[in-house]
Amino acid sequence: MKNKFMQRAIELSIESINSGGGPFGSVITKGNEIISEGMNRVTVNNDPTAHGEITAIRQACKKLNTFDLNGYELYSNCEPCPMCLSAIYWSYIDKVYYANTRNDAHNIDFLDPIIYSELQKDNKERKIPMIQMMREEGLKAFEIWDKKIDKIKY
Repeated sequence: MKNKFMQRAIELSIESINSGGGPFGSVITKGNEIISEGMNRVTVNNDPTAHGEITAIRQACKKLNTFDLNGYELYSNCEPCPMCLSAIYWSYIDKVYYANTRNDAHNIDFLDPIIYSELQKDNKERKIPMIQMMREEGLKAFEIWDKKIDKIKY
């Protein structure tokens, strides 16, 4: 089954290229069933967040009416970029299988290793300036959230 799921992710990556997107595809599964499929739609939708994994996560969450994909697995034709990896953690997916590496993606001009490297740096050392401001005012929302009794934790 695992090979079948990975094969489908690879097929989606090729479909994405043929329909104007980038070379990335993903499926989310549970047991022996594909729950959702996603392909890269960044250039098609003018949405830099529309990566294959993200589109598959969005579709699964909508279909299942939940933000919690605990118990599900994701197959991608490429090692997830930092954004997608974060979404995988936020959605509580159990396991990720991938074919190509971040360096394979870099070899065809994608930024994955550069972004992974940037994440290791202190904010002051990053290529994009990160400037903290108005922390005291910003903490107000966190204080309200912290005291909220009926919040849904995620």
